[in-house]
Amino acid sequence: MCMRYDLDLIRKELDTLPNYNKQLYLQGYSKDMNPEEGADSGYDVDESEHTYDVPLFDIPYINKIISENNLVRTRLMKMKSKTCYLWHADKTKRLHIPVYTHAHCFLLIDEDRIHLPADGTAYIVDTTKNHTALNCSKKDRIHIVGAFK
Repeated sequence: MCMRYDLDLIRKELDTLPNYNKQLYLQGYSKDMNPEEGADSGYDVDESEHTYDVPLFDIPYINKIISENNLVRTRLMKMKSKTCYLWHADKTKRLHIPVYTHAHCFLLIDEDRIHLPADGTAYIVDTTKNHTALNCSKKDRIHIVGAFK
């Protein structure tokens, strides 16, 4: 199943959001939640992520995508140049919409190396398997990532 979205419209809405360092929650557990909460702590909210279903910003097109795909704990995730995440597994699969990326940015899922281009495609990624993400480029990699309810 391939889902395609208007990447220019997504980028236009994202340009209205506040600056952030690593991640910005697009959905939270309450409207008053700090959208950068926990971005640097690495804490695990997998057990309660289903409660992160309140839209935090007025971004109608992106909020419609979130709703259509029944997503929770949707975040805008910025991966800095020359970085990677810890090797881990999530409780549910994730929907990834690459917004800005580079050919040298990829996911490692078990032994598979996967590049997700920023062309408006939304990808269902089986992050219940052991995985990490790597940015081996000189530019930031930005994805919208949401968990399925």
